[in-house]
Amino acid sequence: MIEPIADLPGNVLGFTARGRVTGSDYESTIIPAVEEAFKHERKIRFLYHLGSEFTGFDAAALWDDAKLGLSHFRGWERIAVVSDKGWIRAATKAFAFALPSDIRVFEESELGNARAWVSAPSDAK
Repeated sequence: MIEPIADLPGNVLGFTARGRVTGSDYESTIIPAVEEAFKHERKIRFLYHLGSEFTGFDAAALWDDAKLGLSHFRGWERIAVVSDKGWIRAATKAFAFALPSDIRVFEESELGNARAWVSAPSDAK
């Protein structure tokens, strides 16, 4: 299940994942929000919170995530991934080179820092 994170600047999208994330979650929540944001912004920022209630992705969600990232290849300005799950942290770091954006991984206890970083003006890295 995916839930939007409220009260973020207009160029920042944020989502919290709980339980198993499915392709349907992407197709009903994340993809429409991303496509709408790109109608108004040349570059967007993304905060993805995969906390203790997150249990994994199904194959369709992984495919949708890859397609979404590549379909807006140069459109991602900053991506913050928040998770204490080792495999999420390792996978994010391993694939960060594939997108021309600033990608950072934060621990669960650093959710506030991740939110501040992804929302900060471009000159405040």
